[in-house]
Amino acid sequence: MNATMQESLRAATISVLVENESGVLARVIGLFSGRGYNIDSLTVAPVDDDRRRSRITIVATGTEMVIEQIKAQLDRLVPVYRVADLSREGPHLARELALIKVVGAGEKRAEALRLADAFRARVIDATTESFVFELTGATDKLDAFLDLMRPLGLVEISRTGVAAIARGTRTI
Repeated sequence: MNATMQESLRAATISVLVENESGVLARVIGLFSGRGYNIDSLTVAPVDDDRRRSRITIVATGTEMVIEQIKAQLDRLVPVYRVADLSREGPHLARELALIKVVGAGEKRAEALRLADAFRARVIDATTESFVFELTGATDKLDAFLDLMRPLGLVEISRTGVAAIARGTRTI
């Protein structure tokens, strides 16, 4: 990709409120795969007391035109109630959870603990040979922590994907 094309790409955090029924997630994913769009992150869960509606949060990267196409096509899917591009509609909060397993001994083990403390990662499991850290935060924070853990014995990662919500009184 040339520099001009690269500059026009943006990451979009798209929140979709849907009917919580069988096949809805498959239709959303099919929309992306059928058009060759990539999903960077995907989360979905029921969001009301009677579990009739779910919220899907999708992070995708593309040109402005591609992001607009994605939103328009999502909005046409049934049973979609609302589509919101949180990254364009105003301030929003986005967080992700990761479980990170690090195996090591000696100074590497001590350094992993120091870094975990600096990043406010919690130790949720420890053996004489390994740690499992729990870290919540913005995706770039998690990425930075993982980059520092790689040379210290990072062996496994499990990430939830992005959960996002608008700040203030805005809702979807």
